[in-house]
Amino acid sequence: MAAPAPGIPDVSLAAASRFVAASGFVVEEITDSRLRGHVKLGEDHHTPWGVVHGGVYTTIVETAGSIGASHSVAERGEFAVGVHNATDFLRSATEGRALVEAEALHQGRTQQLWQVVITDEATGKVLARGQLRLQNVPLRGARSSTPGR
Repeated sequence: MAAPAPGIPDVSLAAASRFVAASGFVVEEITDSRLRGHVKLGEDHHTPWGVVHGGVYTTIVETAGSIGASHSVAERGEFAVGVHNATDFLRSATEGRALVEAEALHQGRTQQLWQVVITDEATGKVLARGQLRLQNVPLRGARSSTPGR
């Protein structure tokens, strides 16, 4: 992924918090209404029963939706925070590369709704899907260009 534009934070794995970095989620492409990336799943993501923990998928849904939604309002001096995450776990996995596709379903002045689908690259089967509702909020120290703020 290219270097971030001025005023837009670095969303690379190297710049992520330790929590987000532990998920292994890598952003490959981002626009104001879509985000694409991947994650290499393996033993570090397992439950005691040897399958990928659902919290990994939930974290990826939250991260992908938040990055995409924040990217779309960055020029307004805002970022987006998740207020509701509903992630469904559809298939178990033990390892492999999973593709992550996030898409804005609604982008309003104060809230957004994003859908995130996590697919096993080898089989093409969906492992998990989630919807993330987000609130657009002003960046600290930034003056929002949104009317009424």
